[in-house]
Amino acid sequence: MTPQVLILYYSRHGAVQALAEKIAIGVHKADAEAIIRCIPSLEQQHQCKHPVVDMTELVQCDGLAFGSPVRFGNMVADAKAFWDSTTSLWLKGALIDKPAGVFTSSGSMHGGNESTLLTMSLPLLHHGMLLTGIPYSEPELHQTKTGGTPYGPSHVSGHHADPKLSIEEQRLAIAFGQRLAKLSTALKHK
Repeated sequence: MTPQVLILYYSRHGAVQALAEKIAIGVHKADAEAIIRCIPSLEQQHQCKHPVVDMTELVQCDGLAFGSPVRFGNMVADAKAFWDSTTSLWLKGALIDKPAGVFTSSGSMHGGNESTLLTMSLPLLHHGMLLTGIPYSEPELHQTKTGGTPYGPSHVSGHHADPKLSIEEQRLAIAFGQRLAKLSTALKHK
């Protein structure tokens, strides 16, 4: 059976969604299935292009990419509320040993991308997931003038919330998707 990588995100202006879609391309390139789902808005004000995640999908996936915009160096409240609702999965150990990684977008170069990626990793570590990022063997990590970190894909949208990804951001997101899918495949068949 083909490994499934769940790409779970919350996006307000479209940049995190754009990263999710590029990550899905990388997952497909590694011969795995990408399932893109969004986290519902607490305020019910934002429509998502993709279906809302079902907890069963989280349990059944072989790997996870989790994305959120930056809010003061942390994930948005909607994403935090989602993870706060997964205690029953934590008690069962339902996510232990699944490969996972994180991605984000901020409005400015020093808007907190790296701290957000690190804080987004904490719930995944508590669930016993195996974290992966982007190694420096990816040349775009050395060339990017916008987003892209070893902690995971990122985007810098600027103050006008431009969701258009730079070529380096696109390539890093695709490479991340490939890496996550390869790890998911290797662990699934072990």
